[in-house]
Amino acid sequence: MEIKTRLDTSETTVKKDEEEEQPLSPAARVFHSPEFNCYVISVIGVKKKIETDVIIEGLKQSLIRHPRFSSKLVSNGNKKRQTQSWVRTNVVVNDHVIVPDIQTQNIENGNANVFLESYVSNLTTVSLDISKPLWQLHLLDLKTSDAENVAVLKFHHSLGDGMSLMALVLACMRKTSNPDELPSLPNQNRSSSRSSRLMTGSRGDSRFLWLVMVIWSAIMLVLNTVCDALEFIATTMFLKDTETPIKGDFRLSKSKRMCLVHRTVSLDDIKLIKTAMKMTVNDVVLGVSQAGLSQYLERRYGEKKKKVGEDQESKKNSTDMPKAIRLRSALLVNLRPNTGIQDLADMMAKGSKCRWGNWIGYIVFPFSIGLRDDPLEHLQRAKRIIDRKKNSLEAALTFVAGKFIIKTFGVEVAAKIINRALSNTTMSFSNLIGPIEEISFYGHPITYMAPSVYGHPHALTMHFQSYMNQMTISLTVDPTVISDPHRLLDDWEKSLQNIKAAVQERGSRSLD
Repeated sequence: MEIKTRLDTSETTVKKDEEEEQPLSPAARVFHSPEFNCYVISVIGVKKKIETDVIIEGLKQSLIRHPRFSSKLVSNGNKKRQTQSWVRTNVVVNDHVIVPDIQTQNIENGNANVFLESYVSNLTTVSLDISKPLWQLHLLDLKTSDAENVAVLKFHHSLGDGMSLMALVLACMRKTSNPDELPSLPNQNRSSSRSSRLMTGSRGDSRFLWLVMVIWSAIMLVLNTVCDALEFIATTMFLKDTETPIKGDFRLSKSKRMCLVHRTVSLDDIKLIKTAMKMTVNDVVLGVSQAGLSQYLERRYGEKKKKVGEDQESKKNSTDMPKAIRLRSALLVNLRPNTGIQDLADMMAKGSKCRWGNWIGYIVFPFSIGLRDDPLEHLQRAKRIIDRKKNSLEAALTFVAGKFIIKTFGVEVAAKIINRALSNTTMSFSNLIGPIEEISFYGHPITYMAPSVYGHPHALTMHFQSYMNQMTISLTVDPTVISDPHRLLDDWEKSLQNIKAAVQERGSRSLD
């Protein structure tokens, strides 16, 4: 009996040690490499003055109960054989909550929006203290044009992928209408209308047709995946995007100050286009982004031509926007098995387990840059490309290939390969679905959420976050490459209105 008790005690101790210390996943180690010291920043606007004590108490009851947010990074061994682990530690929440003393009377021209952008940009130049869990919350007593006060969350990307981190933030929030209920996300029904149509009519004919469609889909899936794999290899080795005014060169500087700006537009306008064109919201966002980028680049090339000046010889040699531009985006794809907000809420409240970590792949999405007489062409082209990409295993392939490279060649080699592949593309792009009802952050009703990421080798990152009946576009830019990000937002919003007008005109013509 005594022996059994000792064995039980020993087993319990081992389990406790395993829970107290966990090795970093390969992906997390990549995010700590010099090439990928990535952070996630989320700017959250609230409707009332922030009560710091209420926020701190809320964090104690939720966020710090998550293992990653109550663990610090510990490195052992030398550089050649270094091991890194998450080690649970006692979290002093006040050390992670920063409340700056903002003298509003000293804000230049009284422009609080500019002050906020400058404050967030300054955060991109400061690394988090690795002796503590890698997160911070900044509470700003600052009234901007779209919020009474502002909260800024900053996480290191090694804590998890952007999708899981934002889901965790949402799990800390509650509906404003019912403080006991978690936020509700829109249903994503994957249509099975094609298969249901195939199964109607003559049973024998439908089965034969179904078999033909399955075989054809399998053949196209393999062909598309092979083509995408070859493009990925070529991109890693030599295939580079056109040197446009928005493509940065991160070989010139390893440490950059990034600028983060955002704009909120009507989600109803996007849904109107979606319904009329029989597309998804993501298809519309991609098409409008293609139109906005085309408009912005046309202006930048035009300004470049004017700067050539009055030198007639130089003027002759100068050109407008090139007709053939290769401009590709790394479009992030969530590969995580469905871990809902409820699962994460249970993890913090009850200590239950759910999948965590970095589970993201990406597809290389080529934007078709150029001005079109019909703005709807941007939507149609973007949809054709993304539909083909959906019928490919490219996202899963990049995820598996990344893990294989890390295990085979090590983190340093893997980071250099991934960095090279991304450096040969122009930008990053992601889109997250948000709550459909107003939610509150520890009793503070939210007006908007603007998450983004920095630290990867792109001068432009576009992130889209839906919330209630609005869509927030967040841009993270290298100001030495894109010095006027608000003009890019203007072009995006103008493109949305042009496409909406074209859709409405087409609808009125069809009625006539």
